[in-house]
Amino acid sequence: MINGDIKLASSPTPDQEEKFERTGQAIFDARERFPEVSLAGLYDELAIPSDLRKTHQANDKAVWEAYAKACPLADEPACVAYLMKIYQQLTLKSNKLEKIF
Repeated sequence: MINGDIKLASSPTPDQEEKFERTGQAIFDARERFPEVSLAGLYDELAIPSDLRKTHQANDKAVWEAYAKACPLADEPACVAYLMKIYQQLTLKSNKLEKIF
């Protein structure tokens, strides 16, 4: 139940998949506690509910653990740059394989 693609160098383990599902569901559950608030309102950096922030942090940690990398959550630009680099490498590799077949 992951909302979006997580590109890993190898397939996630059953434990990782379970953690992704559990933390992803926790995000949806936290959002449901605020039905009157838009997604833009929920994700306003100054007003995000603490339980929603914590569920996202748990999900982020699960993803970083799947990459076997320390979780630098305080440095979001570095996290995004790292993930984009991996995504680029994996998509380039995938595109090369598609051209072969």
